[in-house]
Amino acid sequence: MKAYPGSNGATELLPFEEPIGELLKELDRLRLLPSTEKNEGEIEKTRTLIEDTRRDIYKNLASWDRVLVARHPQRPSTLDYIEQLFTGFTELHGDRRFGDDHAIVSGFAFFDGNPVLVVGHQKGRDIKQKVFRNFGYAQPEGYRKALRTMKVAEKFGRPIVVFIDTPAAYPGIGSEERGISEAIANNLREMAMLTVPVIIVISGEGGSGGALAIAVGDRILMQEFAIYTVIPPEGCAAILWRNVDRKMEAAAALKITASDLIAMKIIDEIITEPCGGAHTDKRLAAELVAKSVKRALLEVSMDSSSMRVQKGYDKFRQMGNSYLSINTSTLESKTID
Repeated sequence: MKAYPGSNGATELLPFEEPIGELLKELDRLRLLPSTEKNEGEIEKTRTLIEDTRRDIYKNLASWDRVLVARHPQRPSTLDYIEQLFTGFTELHGDRRFGDDHAIVSGFAFFDGNPVLVVGHQKGRDIKQKVFRNFGYAQPEGYRKALRTMKVAEKFGRPIVVFIDTPAAYPGIGSEERGISEAIANNLREMAMLTVPVIIVISGEGGSGGALAIAVGDRILMQEFAIYTVIPPEGCAAILWRNVDRKMEAAAALKITASDLIAMKIIDEIITEPCGGAHTDKRLAAELVAKSVKRALLEVSMDSSSMRVQKGYDKFRQMGNSYLSINTSTLESKTID
């Protein structure tokens, strides 16, 4: 990833955005020239070309390109969305058993004037923050904290909004010793039976059980350039082919993009992002997320608690069935031919 000068300071561009980088250099060169009518026209022309180039690039992103966008270091985090969309946020800490996991943020706030619980992964921006947040890799106490606060929200009838952005659950020795698998499994069971509305937003990386452990909800919303996968592409390539360099091939095979997942009915809605990804316009990205969350909460709240639980059960039982049947039919037809 290279940093190019831009109107808002250094702009970090992904490998496939190289053409945009060259245009940004040209834009900065033009800004250094004396202000004339001709020069202003060139600046405006270059700006338009940058937007058109970015739009063309993002219309045809490969699966691996979307992985890079989802991992962009400036992509909005849970705390960014809390700042933009919620008021009166009061963070809660600890699982009452071991400690406080900083990779997961949880607390009560107001959304659109109504009290809710907000839960989400937090990766951190600079090195100090990333170490403090364990790079977004949650441990057992993080998932137990999330569930503890969700149970409090259920007690007081408050809806829950969850932001997913993690590579995976932390696989360290301490994490295993304290029961990471049990914590994830327990969350899956308990979240499926929560009687309050639960809205999930996959905002960045939705990696493996680390994401799924707090991603069981009534509505699963996914930002356009986020990913949701059973295993990171690098891990998949290392296991299947013993070659991490085949990560691009693995990303395509894993079907991790929003369009793939909505076809399999694993998610319920795709949230549009600003052109170039959520990191290019965090305020607009937050507005688009808020619009979808508000609509989802309104729809889900119309059902009774028992109906929500039953609908959730039915939805998870049917996930992927239509996709599998289509592919099975295709395979059978090819076999007959």
